[in-house]
Amino acid sequence: MRWKQFLEYEFLLDLGISIGIFLLFLIFRKLFAKYVFSLLLKLSRKAPTEFLSRVFLAFEKPIQWLFIIIGIYVAVDIFPYLNVDRGLFPKIIQASIIFFLSWGLYNLSSSSSLVLTKMNKQLNMEIDEILIPFLSKAIRVVIVVISFSIIAQVFDYEISGLVAGLGLGGLAFSLAAKDALANLFGGIVIITEKPFSIGDWIMTPSVEGTVEEITFRSTRVRTFAQAVVTVPNATLANENITNWSEMGKRQITFQLRVMHDTPREKLQVVVNNIEEYLRNHDGVHKETIFVKFDQYSESGLGIFLYFFTNTTVWGEFLTVKEEINFAILEILEREQVMLSIPSRKLYVDSENSSSSSESLLSKESSN
Repeated sequence: MRWKQFLEYEFLLDLGISIGIFLLFLIFRKLFAKYVFSLLLKLSRKAPTEFLSRVFLAFEKPIQWLFIIIGIYVAVDIFPYLNVDRGLFPKIIQASIIFFLSWGLYNLSSSSSLVLTKMNKQLNMEIDEILIPFLSKAIRVVIVVISFSIIAQVFDYEISGLVAGLGLGGLAFSLAAKDALANLFGGIVIITEKPFSIGDWIMTPSVEGTVEEITFRSTRVRTFAQAVVTVPNATLANENITNWSEMGKRQITFQLRVMHDTPREKLQVVVNNIEEYLRNHDGVHKETIFVKFDQYSESGLGIFLYFFTNTTVWGEFLTVKEEINFAILEILEREQVMLSIPSRKLYVDSENSSSSSESLLSKESSN
């Protein structure tokens, strides 16, 4: 009886020690998150680059979970009634460590687009901005695939059999994922042909706005109403795409109509003055400027204006257009030339009008 009580006491003592060690690792975890990690993060932010701080932020949660895994392992190792070297337990511990390390690398790869952008600028690498999101997501896919294969090998699962199974089911998979594959190839077409890049203003039959993100499946476009439209790459690759950001200049064209009775001399002066003003304006592209009297119409004499602004920015374009409009008004006022307003004149024959009024009066008197 005493021997049985002694064994129970020893069992409870070992169990309490194991639980105490596990709780001690939980305390270490909280101390690490509150003090050690904060200190390391402050020191890393003083470094000349942001890489160290991004590494610490990426591995913050995985390291906290590693404390729990290590605490479980040590607690079970100290407990004499369990063997940590046999069975499924060591494989679970190894797989957990691999999973948390892969988790940290996966988090770190999310900032790889920023790293690639900085490398592209500093090292003058000829990497188009449209490729950077794809490269970042490709890195994450590689990390997931490699970690999955390593964990499968830890549990003695043959990767070659899985690959063979995927090969046998490739046809069914391709049929089921037909739309996904079409979008993937559409994304490849967008990358290779480069009709636009991140930040470009594009217009298609589906959407108009600024390109924010390009993924394997779709492209996100921010409209001018601040809505986000997600367009499948297969659809976008088969549409007509107008890239307004590639404009080197912006067109202005309109008809200026003046009154029919404007003298020829004044009309010629107005045309010459407007053309001279446009050629001397800093915001107007000097290559193509046309100001011509080209049209007779019912509403007046038409002066055709066709030119381009140097800027393609919408706000600056409107400012240049406003300056030109005010200058044209000033030229017209100075030459006393009136703008034509669409109107109609009604001519009435006075003789027919008087005879019809007399007949009307005679009918009224007879009544």
